[in-house]
Amino acid sequence: MPREEPLLAPRPSSEQSSIRNAEEEDALLTGERTIRTERGRRWGFWREVGLFAWAFIATIAVIVIAVVYQHETNRAQSDGRHSWGPGGKPTGKRNLVFMVSDGMGPTSLTMTRSYKQLTQGLPIDDVLVLDKHILGTSRTRSSSSLITDSAAGATAFSCASKSYNGAISVLPDHSPCGTVLEAASLAGYKTGLVVTTRITDATPACFASHVNLRQYEDRIAEQEIGEHPLGRVVDLIMGGGRCHFLPNTTDESCRGDDRDIVAVAKENGFSYIDDRKGFDSLNGGADAKLPLLGLFAEKDIPYEIDRRTQNDVYPSLEEMARSALKILSAATQDSEQGFFLMIEGSRIDHAGHGNDPAAQVNEVLAYDKAFAAVVDFLNEDSTQGVLVATSDHETGGLAVGHQLHITYPEYLWLPGVLANATHSAEFAAQELANHLDQESDKEAYVRNLLRKALGVEDASQEEIDALIDSHYELPPSYVFADIISRRAQIGWSTHGHTGVDVNIYASSTKDAWPLQGNHENTEVGSFLANYLDVDIGATTKRLQESEFWSYSDSSSEVDTGATSEMGKSFDWLGNPLGEDVRTEGLDTYHGDYKKRSLGEQCGCGAVH
Repeated sequence: MPREEPLLAPRPSSEQSSIRNAEEEDALLTGERTIRTERGRRWGFWREVGLFAWAFIATIAVIVIAVVYQHETNRAQSDGRHSWGPGGKPTGKRNLVFMVSDGMGPTSLTMTRSYKQLTQGLPIDDVLVLDKHILGTSRTRSSSSLITDSAAGATAFSCASKSYNGAISVLPDHSPCGTVLEAASLAGYKTGLVVTTRITDATPACFASHVNLRQYEDRIAEQEIGEHPLGRVVDLIMGGGRCHFLPNTTDESCRGDDRDIVAVAKENGFSYIDDRKGFDSLNGGADAKLPLLGLFAEKDIPYEIDRRTQNDVYPSLEEMARSALKILSAATQDSEQGFFLMIEGSRIDHAGHGNDPAAQVNEVLAYDKAFAAVVDFLNEDSTQGVLVATSDHETGGLAVGHQLHITYPEYLWLPGVLANATHSAEFAAQELANHLDQESDKEAYVRNLLRKALGVEDASQEEIDALIDSHYELPPSYVFADIISRRAQIGWSTHGHTGVDVNIYASSTKDAWPLQGNHENTEVGSFLANYLDVDIGATTKRLQESEFWSYSDSSSEVDTGATSEMGKSFDWLGNPLGEDVRTEGLDTYHGDYKKRSLGEQCGCGAVH
């Protein structure tokens, strides 16, 4: 008789018993007898093996795809190509506007935003147009310094290559690099440059000329109107700098020779205007004829804070931008290609060099208005297009907060002080130079000038004496700027540039997707070329074929006899040996403080 197991005796636990139990449950539910076979058991085993193998292979495939994707992404970025993200890279006809806010760092936006809210009675959540379009940030170092100048900064944008401070679209070996504007022109796009400084200054120069040092502005002027290896590449030019286009036999000239570049431009087909009346004759751009050369100031167009009282003399950046957009749009209406336009808010940088906060907030507001005008144009235009904007560097080491005394600082900055100013420190200094010697009561004149120009009523005797003393260690413009900065509790760390990252803006996140996040400034240049689908590498190769074009005018100020073969091949770039130029590698501390005289150039194109 078989032995009965206890009621609660443990049951064997195995995979087979689990299967058996499940089959028995099925039999109870269906009333059908379950037949277990060895074949069924084998099938269950191999099914599980297959599922495991499939999962293993799928996991390996996912890993491989991820590794390959990351590799290709990194390679694309190193090659200057981009992942375009939503919508993909644009196709067909397109326009590109690139805006440069020279010298504008993140703190400039903070200062200007608070100033605007106060002066216009706006709530604290009101922001600049720029604030609504921030996309990423840009790292700004050059090949020769952790702190770039505008020339190397603009070369990074135009050529998508690093170069040394002072280089105008040339590489560290002093050979030319093709620019996005030149490549666009060769591809059939219309092109334009609009600035508020001299059109021969570093940023505009880097898009349409090539010289070894930014000081060679006479030669830059010649190349911009067509004496260039590729012929004329710019269709529209608006800005200042008339003195570099006029022969030294005329009063307004600052050229080193007697060449009349305006006359040469006219011979090359340019329409020429040089004042407000000429600008107004364009009828907002409706009556313009390309190519167009508009030089509205002898040197730089005045700061906006000063220009607005001279509106009948100088057009604003917004006005020039709107006209340029309309002109280029009309010129490409029936073309397969669109246009490329570079617009620079140039004098934000000069206000930073001068440590003048009142001038700077008005420059940033003027730039913000021009930015808004471009966004409006792109939103209304039937041709697809994008606006990308950034700065080449920050200038001044601006801080919205300044400890005036060694005692514990107050947590304040006072935009109302800037609102009281009606003119820039530069304007006040020029007024002082023009009239101080004619005044019998110099102190009374200076106090009145401070009151009228800067809104300052409480100048100390020390400040008055500094402005009257012609031998004072600082120029009057610096003294005026310091007077207003201290009262507003605005701080500055330098009269030069700094190495802080700067913001990147765009009209459309979708269209400028590759520039999200933090980037080298050269990546901005790569984006410009990729968006337009033009080849700056091929343009560089063409420029470096020395037989293609060589400079033959021996009267230039830079023909000082470069002796290397490279110098002979590219003598049209100007002699690179005229100054001690570091092209690659960072300098180190030499154990001393290097001092410069106040009359030397700071590398910004102005005297400080």
